[in-house]
Amino acid sequence: MMNQALRKKEQELSKMSPFEIKNELIKLAKRDARKSTDQFLNAGRGNPDWIATAPRQAFFLLGQWALQECERTFKDEPGIAGIPASEGSMDRLRHFLMVNSTLPGALLLHEAIEYCLNELKLDPDSLAYEWAEGIIGDEYPTPVRMLEMSEEIVKAYLAKEMGNNAPGLGKEYDLFATEGGTAAMCYIFDSLQANHLVNAHDKIALMTPIFTPYLEIPELDRYEFEVVNINASEMDEEGYHLWQYPDSELEKLKDPEVKLLCLVNPSNPPSYKLSDKCMKKIVDIVKNDNPNLMIVTDDVYGTFAKDFRSLMYELPQNTLCVYSFSKYFGATGWRLAVIALAKENIFDRLISEQPEIQQRDLFHRYRSLTPKPEGIPFIDRLVADSRSVALNHTAGLSTPQQIQMVMFALMCLVDKEDTYKKKMQEMIHERLDALWASAGMKLVQDEDRVGYYSEIDIMVWGKKRYGEEFCEWLKENYQPLDIVLRLASETSVVLLNGSGFAGPEWSIRASLANLTKEDYEVIGKAINTIMEGYNQEFQASKEK
Repeated sequence: MMNQALRKKEQELSKMSPFEIKNELIKLAKRDARKSTDQFLNAGRGNPDWIATAPRQAFFLLGQWALQECERTFKDEPGIAGIPASEGSMDRLRHFLMVNSTLPGALLLHEAIEYCLNELKLDPDSLAYEWAEGIIGDEYPTPVRMLEMSEEIVKAYLAKEMGNNAPGLGKEYDLFATEGGTAAMCYIFDSLQANHLVNAHDKIALMTPIFTPYLEIPELDRYEFEVVNINASEMDEEGYHLWQYPDSELEKLKDPEVKLLCLVNPSNPPSYKLSDKCMKKIVDIVKNDNPNLMIVTDDVYGTFAKDFRSLMYELPQNTLCVYSFSKYFGATGWRLAVIALAKENIFDRLISEQPEIQQRDLFHRYRSLTPKPEGIPFIDRLVADSRSVALNHTAGLSTPQQIQMVMFALMCLVDKEDTYKKKMQEMIHERLDALWASAGMKLVQDEDRVGYYSEIDIMVWGKKRYGEEFCEWLKENYQPLDIVLRLASETSVVLLNGSGFAGPEWSIRASLANLTKEDYEVIGKAINTIMEGYNQEFQASKEK
């Protein structure tokens, strides 16, 4: 049974973000690993254990050519070079690739050039010049929102991967390249408030469970939003989670006072994409009941889903999309993401319809940028706000980062067989299957499951294996955090508490991205061992 001191400590920890609790769990797990033969296994954070090699090879090879371009001037100055020149740059790049055709990255660069010129119809010298100057990083990002060629390439990537090959290559969208999805989130919330689109005490909706910052940011003093949770509470006939949203939950969005909807799709942590049924329901509600609903969809895990299609293509005028390159390409350290918004959108319309007092406020906020600040689109306000408006002229993601982003995008655009995607999806599912099988749990087949994370509801599992009485005993005698603390201290395994993501109180969350299949078998057995330990205590209590 839990002692009072431990209960108090767990109550204190439960108020913290699961990502902060993780640090305590890591300390416990490492301490236990030193005292035993257990291997320290951290499946708490979703940083992948793979990297995409071809786009990095292309990036570094391109850098060598770009340096040669710079050395074409200032030839007699040791250690000093000039800046690249545009005229004839594509011919020089092609010659460089022909001479170095056997080097890693040359083939991808060759295929990427052909795709950009033949499919996207980009100007050859403009493309080569942007790559040369961008990778060298000798100029401020211009345009500040995103480099011109880079934007066209990433639009095509989003149309393929987020739009399930949406027609028109997504040309009706504008992109803002940001320092990872983290920066994108900060910029979006700041600009929504700065432009009076969402004010303190306004209602916003969150589709839960959800990545914890979406829960924590609205509670900050500067926002103080009234949050309406849309819960993924749908269950199947056998009592297993489907991690989808019943109509009764989605219908909360009919309330016109709900101004903003935030979702992560596929979800984090359950890792399920929105079902077609849920998608259609949301579209219907927006079109018929709440046409001014602003939507922010965070689609970082979309590439791990089969036939994924983002809300940005279903409700383009209402939806602002955040996409990060970090997980799919093993590039969390690069900090690469984009915010995508349709050129025609309700964000701009709602700003234009605001009362005169708010219009005056916004005129003064952005008047240093243009004589007619009222005409600045919301996507460009995001850019300006990211640098406190006054530093708009030096805004933008660093140009080398943008070029690496482009190499990631182009690898997928020229991969007609989706070879990389299939490998990633297969690896994730192998790990997921290993975790659940070794834990002795039933994994219901579901086409909407993505598997980057897995959320395990201990109460569902406990009821199936040990019965309702066991679950009631567990809730009576232990705090929900107890299981992740035991896993850390007794088996050196770190998982996160699902309650921190607004999931079921007695749930745990595992990342399937950062350990081997064999490691997940060990983790599954550790979960099984802890559950068996609870059951033995329960049986002993019944005998007493």
